[in-house]
Amino acid sequence: MKVLLLKDPKDKGSGPDPYIEELGSYNLEATLIPALSFEFTSLDSLFEKLSHPECYGGLVFTSPRALEAIKICLKEKSKKEVEEIGLVAQGEMAGNAEKLAEYICSREKPNSSALLFPCGALKREVLPTALREKGIPLESLTVYQTAQHPDLQESLSSYFSQQGIPASIVFFSPSGVKFCLQHIQKLSGDLINQVKFAAIGPSTAKALRDAGVAVSCTAGSPTAQDLAAALHTALQPHNCCL
Repeated sequence: MKVLLLKDPKDKGSGPDPYIEELGSYNLEATLIPALSFEFTSLDSLFEKLSHPECYGGLVFTSPRALEAIKICLKEKSKKEVEEIGLVAQGEMAGNAEKLAEYICSREKPNSSALLFPCGALKREVLPTALREKGIPLESLTVYQTAQHPDLQESLSSYFSQQGIPASIVFFSPSGVKFCLQHIQKLSGDLINQVKFAAIGPSTAKALRDAGVAVSCTAGSPTAQDLAAALHTALQPHNCCL
């Protein structure tokens, strides 16, 4: 069965994409189509803040793009691991903003040094609100803008014309839902009810439901392993949308 993943492929030269590999272990034929593009902003301001680490109690990352902005400022090579820029990651298994907020609140004291939060222009307010309610200062700085990938419409059209309607389509962010869903509905036509829609996490699942789409499965955590397991279960003939 074919699965369409609306995400960027893994960096070239760093091995096979884990989602392609993991889904393949369940005999699912996955294809990646990038849905989003990003433009970095306010990097001078970010560098200024990074130049005064004594002013902050830590850094909060909720997206790879925010980490990439840090790396640009520090003139490091673009790789994915936080440790490679000399930072030690904590709370990486939280999986969503709600759980990350709980983790931070369990470790930080009220009225301590502010946490610096490099983020995108479309960030949700779940994390800032939860920390503010607990008296934990968080300083947000928008460091990137999100837009539709310039090749998205052409890539989707090519995929549907060559491979047909996939058994499942996986969304990896609310922004992906915003930019992709309309194109997919148009390309699928009357056959869209055959597609099982999946989400990498609860925020993305909510965006799909808010758009009127039934969600067949949501990954237990944002990992290739959990997504593949959830899809494998959802694509069994006896399973319907949850």
